[in-house]
Amino acid sequence: RTLLPILRNFLAAFIAVVAGMMVLSGLGVEVGPLIAGAGVFGVAIGFGSQTLVKDILSGVFYMMDDAFRVGEYIQSGSYKGTVESFSIRSVKLRHHRGPVFTVPFGSLGAVQNMSRDWVIDKFMINVSYDADVAKVKKVVKGIGAALLDDPELGPLIIETVKMKGVEQFGDYGITLSFAMTTKPGHQTQIRRRAQAMIKDAFAANSIHFASPTVQVAGDEAQATAAAAATRDAIAKRNAAAAQKGETAAE
Repeated sequence: RTLLPILRNFLAAFIAVVAGMMVLSGLGVEVGPLIAGAGVFGVAIGFGSQTLVKDILSGVFYMMDDAFRVGEYIQSGSYKGTVESFSIRSVKLRHHRGPVFTVPFGSLGAVQNMSRDWVIDKFMINVSYDADVAKVKKVVKGIGAALLDDPELGPLIIETVKMKGVEQFGDYGITLSFAMTTKPGHQTQIRRRAQAMIKDAFAANSIHFASPTVQVAGDEAQATAAAAATRDAIAKRNAAAAQKGETAAE
């Protein structure tokens, strides 16, 4: 899929040139001087088209290194997408949102191939400080086993989801890190399923996600008075805004 289209183009050009030379030779035209003149003309074209030569040579080296193939998802600088086809000097990349980039080989530079062998996917989840980290790890272990038993997702998983440990302590909770290894291109699908299962399992095991909280110091009477004062202040502000709006309308 990758090399045959390029070889086909080279072969077609070679056959056309040879056939043209044979026809001219059959008509009695001396082809020797034409070949020599074509060589000189080719050298002149090469000096005048250094960018084109750079693109072609870069493409040859990319092919020799087996850097990417048709159907693989790659990223190079601001360009990323699935490799759709090659020409002698450029590659066509189909972005996952639809646009097609035609990128000269000489402009690619370093290439990240995201479709080879395996992919490690990592994500973070914030839980409250009162959460039992050991319990979370046990729950996630069960989710990993369930994913492996899934007839649809199981064959796509190389190493199932696992909790790696505590990543950091935040303002409202603990950040836990998770990781898994999957076949290329399927990590997003598996991560979404794993996160949905984690949400349900946390709810069933009374494990709470981190969320902002406000604590009011003092007894219940003071808390009630503070809440009433806040409501009064908000009501006065809304009344003043309404009165200002009526005045402006008049």
